[in-house]
Amino acid sequence: MTTRSYSDLMEMTAGGEAPSFSRLSPRIPRVMTAGGIMSDLDDDDEPSESVCSDRSYGTVHKDRIIIVGNQLPVRAERRADVSTSWIFNWDENSLLLQLKDGLGDDDTEVIYVGCLNEEIHPNEQDEVSQMLLEKFKCVPTFLPPDLFTRYYHGFCKQQLWPLFHYMLPLSPELGGRFNRSLWQAYVSVNKIFADRIMEVINPEDDFVWVHDYHLMVLPTFLRKRFNRVKLGFFLHSPFPSSEIYKTLPVREDVLRALLNSDLIGFHTFDYARHFLSCCSRMLGLAYESKRGYIGLEYYGRTVSIKILPVGIHLGRLQLVLSQPETETKVAELVKQYCDQGRLMLLGVDDMDIFKGISLKLLAMERLLVQHPEWQGKVVLVQIANPARGKGNDVKEVQSETYSTVKRINDKFGRPGYAPVVLIDEALKFSDRIAYYVVAECCLVTPVRDGMNLMPYEYVISRQGNDKLDRVMRLEASTPKKSMLVVSEFIGCSPSLSGAIRVNPWNIDSVADAIDSALELAESEKRLRHEKHYRYVRTHDVGYWGRSFLQDLGRTCGDHERRRCWGIGFGLSFRVVALDPNFRKLSLDLIVSAYKRTTARAVLLDYDGTLMPQGSIDKSPSPHVISILNSLCRDKNNTVFIVSAKSRSTLSEWFSHCEDLGIAAEHGCFFRLKRNEEWETCIPVGDYSWKQISQPVMQLYTETTDGSTIEDKETAQAWCYEDADPDFGSCQAKELLDHLESVLANEPVTVKSGQNCVEVKPQGVSKGLVAKRLLSVMQGRQVLPDFILCIGDDRSDEDMFEAISSSTSGPLLSPTAEVFACTVGRKPSKAKYYVDDTTEIARLIQELAAVSDQTIVGIS
Repeated sequence: MTTRSYSDLMEMTAGGEAPSFSRLSPRIPRVMTAGGIMSDLDDDDEPSESVCSDRSYGTVHKDRIIIVGNQLPVRAERRADVSTSWIFNWDENSLLLQLKDGLGDDDTEVIYVGCLNEEIHPNEQDEVSQMLLEKFKCVPTFLPPDLFTRYYHGFCKQQLWPLFHYMLPLSPELGGRFNRSLWQAYVSVNKIFADRIMEVINPEDDFVWVHDYHLMVLPTFLRKRFNRVKLGFFLHSPFPSSEIYKTLPVREDVLRALLNSDLIGFHTFDYARHFLSCCSRMLGLAYESKRGYIGLEYYGRTVSIKILPVGIHLGRLQLVLSQPETETKVAELVKQYCDQGRLMLLGVDDMDIFKGISLKLLAMERLLVQHPEWQGKVVLVQIANPARGKGNDVKEVQSETYSTVKRINDKFGRPGYAPVVLIDEALKFSDRIAYYVVAECCLVTPVRDGMNLMPYEYVISRQGNDKLDRVMRLEASTPKKSMLVVSEFIGCSPSLSGAIRVNPWNIDSVADAIDSALELAESEKRLRHEKHYRYVRTHDVGYWGRSFLQDLGRTCGDHERRRCWGIGFGLSFRVVALDPNFRKLSLDLIVSAYKRTTARAVLLDYDGTLMPQGSIDKSPSPHVISILNSLCRDKNNTVFIVSAKSRSTLSEWFSHCEDLGIAAEHGCFFRLKRNEEWETCIPVGDYSWKQISQPVMQLYTETTDGSTIEDKETAQAWCYEDADPDFGSCQAKELLDHLESVLANEPVTVKSGQNCVEVKPQGVSKGLVAKRLLSVMQGRQVLPDFILCIGDDRSDEDMFEAISSSTSGPLLSPTAEVFACTVGRKPSKAKYYVDDTTEIARLIQELAAVSDQTIVGIS
């Protein structure tokens, strides 16, 4: 087996395809229940199978999930007696391993991809890889030490981790400024992970589930290689508000990479809301909820958003609760605290700047000052796990913690009593659970945390079992109780409705919350415990995993019926997924058809088609006027501009086009040439409804900075193109509901368009213009044998639909060639697309050149 590692960013930036890898040995043991020791490799491996990304998706006979995380759920230890051998065992604390157990489905095969906790010499990497795949179904990712340091301790821990926890690098000491070389290391490592996945993936069948912020650009590399890969991503950290996230120099790259997933998961609605706001503000993407599912339309693909907090592994926790060493430790703690008449408060946190340990200690100090009756009775046991990162901030937290603990104990301690007990080492899981069993109240007060499963573990531990009840001297029928004081800023807080929620920065309120938790009536404690226990028991890690994979399968259900194109370079790469019959309009194809036809109808939208959507000056350039005149001079052509603009504006803009037809206000007004009278497509009605809509729109204009009202003869539009995108969109939805309510009895329709809300008479649409034009041509004994219709937004879809429905009717020649074309590759009723307005200009210029040559030839 060949180990491949790529750290050169330029290969991807150049748009080169990833190399094709063969799959590793397919003969993999189904189940591994014990740790393995590296041994000689088998010599009778079956031949490997090559990966093919081109064959269509078939029925999945056996689901296989590739779970990708920064760390494999395996611990590696070198054997002391043999220098070249390793001992590998499952890491029971790994969430990824617990996820597999939680699925509990023998028909689901799980393969892991990630790094090992030990450095493996390059000479041993192939052997270790083969052994881990065969025995543990794990594919290790080997990183050079310097690259790993820059990737993990550099970009992940010094830049992403602080930023996602709302810490801005205002000075070099606060997390460190953005470093381009660290970002390149991060991208390089994500590419290496992608290469390892490609060695084992069956892209037609396998699901890939990527975990956490270490691998946020990985989806781009996989989507680039396999356009239809079934890919989910779950973020286990907070996602910051757009005001914080926008400070990241590579913000768009990360967002676009995440959007190459099919399903993106978050612990809370707040995290998902922040992500969606970033997509709106930085990429201009809007989201909508359909039947309870939140989705983003991204180049024809629907990227779904999943909101579900992770749970704990109940089976493992209950197994530890029943172990003899847990009972022994509980008995020891009962003797140490309960038998001495003391109540234990418990905190379990990493030694991290975001865990709020020092604030918790200050709250404990305030409790003892404000409530002296608890002195000598209450003990805070603070378990401080070793920090995962490095740096001055960790040293500062340690120093502050030690000094605060010493000050509190010196001030309130007495012989045989210390109000704070600091355990600054990693405890065995069974010992930690024993502390949970004995603790009267658990304090979980980080200033910012992604999820934090400690409260869930505490609730299950307090439920206990019969043996622990005897150790705790509880009657078998005694209802269990527990109390939680949790920070508002952790992911599990919304699901613990019976907990006392606090702002950890407000030391007085935390102290009061601790006092309330201790003073609460026993019956109330039992009710709160029962409520939490029901939730934690039914929302375990298995429920979380099954729910995520179910939604991933639903989201990927339409992959096989979509055509996919990869566009963009580097981390701007994305896949466009469209209907199989939807294709790009070839210039040669339409010019050829144009030359051989003699009765042509050309319908062109204006904003976003002839004129770019974001242009400040909306009037047509002399070049556009010249091209339109060339088309109109050809006697075989009937050319129309179809726009939402007023007829006075369009008359002024196109005053130099004598033979150009114009449809104004979505077709409400219509004229075939400049010197002809305006006609109406529908009867002119009463516009007294404007007296109702005008004050409503004015109200929203005054409260939405950057919005304007466009008053037309038959319609009114509220435009928010220059407003804040989030606030403008929110106001537009509210305005739409408001107008629909107050205009319910009026003969109008209220529509939401591109950055606008418009009120117009019922029955008016651009489709009506298309049908009217074809009817006029039929009345002149002309049946078009060529139709070109181009538009860019949803109002133009009515034109496309009208043109398509006319192909089999009497309004068109039986041999008519129809080109309904939209701007940009996106879902549309048109059968063709062009990339942008520049291509449209080139297209109509070519057609105008053909007409000019024809006119010259005739002359």
